[in-house]
Amino acid sequence: MNLNIKCLFILFLISIFLFIFINTSFANNDNLDIYSPSCILIDSDSGKILYEKNAYKKMYPASTTKIMTAILTLENCKLDELVTVSDNAVSLESVPETYTRADIQAGEILTVENLLNVLLIPSANDAAIALAEHVSGSVSEFSNLMNKKAKELGCKNTNFVNPNGIQNKNHYSTAYDLALIGKYALKFPDIKRIAMVKQYTLPTTNKYDKTDRIFNATNGLINDDVLNKNYYEYATGLKTGYTDASGYCIVSTAKKDDKELIAVILNSDSISKRYSDCKTLFNYGFDNYEYITIQDEKAVVKQVEIENGSKSSKNLNVVVKDKIEVFTKNDTDLSKLEPTIEINENLKAPLAENTVIGKITYNIDSEEIT
Repeated sequence: MNLNIKCLFILFLISIFLFIFINTSFANNDNLDIYSPSCILIDSDSGKILYEKNAYKKMYPASTTKIMTAILTLENCKLDELVTVSDNAVSLESVPETYTRADIQAGEILTVENLLNVLLIPSANDAAIALAEHVSGSVSEFSNLMNKKAKELGCKNTNFVNPNGIQNKNHYSTAYDLALIGKYALKFPDIKRIAMVKQYTLPTTNKYDKTDRIFNATNGLINDDVLNKNYYEYATGLKTGYTDASGYCIVSTAKKDDKELIAVILNSDSISKRYSDCKTLFNYGFDNYEYITIQDEKAVVKQVEIENGSKSSKNLNVVVKDKIEVFTKNDTDLSKLEPTIEINENLKAPLAENTVIGKITYNIDSEEIT
């Protein structure tokens, strides 16, 4: 870079959005009317916690487990891959009578996309096993893969023993961990697309020559039928769950304007309360939080002295490359916000454009952002 240029475009902050938040919620000072014993609301971009209630308590996740199954399937398979359904996938031992099935047949050949649709839309437990076996060869090996991925995503209180959430005392998670998994799931367009499908029909196959396997979505938030009181106009997914032990669960997503939120509800005692809690959390987030610009693009934040610089380029302006935004309460006073800027020592010419020379830290509502 020509050192005769007065402004040195150096980037402290790597992304357009500045988001590294301490995972502590300060929103619980707001007294929300939440029925469920465990819940969390986060911003899907930053992971910032907007509200939480017993979010780190181990709970049974039921079929919200299938989000992880979908993630691993898409990371390891193509949609048009063919899967041959095993005897084990459809056995009563694997999927007891009281659990949802897609009525797939042993020896039936389906695509990965077929199985993902019945996994996420009607929550078919047999499809989960078929996918797990296709990816890893067995349910136990797939469970190991699930737990490895959970740890990679930052989950600390999660243990999976099956790909579908069938009740097992050793199969558990937390609202916080499920929010992390849901946040990662939103990186997959196919999960987002399928999560908004209200009805799906399995095609005819080598073992089934009818098209009467028609399934409706379990997520009432996306069902815009006029008779459905649970519909939420901003809902975009994601996955429900229920067993007698887990109660009514959901990892739900919603988007309004430029804000996308994730709400997790665990162990609700009714379907209506599960959805009511989702709406309460989403409305709270949309009404009270927003993106606020704290530095404009190319704003000068400091001047630095460059050793060996020429007379005209010894003192250079350090500027922010991209606009810096934070997701915070819309009544947050940022008028007196002053960052702490740490510059690397012994800066010497020549310096290349976009050289990272230090870091900048903000403290907003007791949250450190760096």
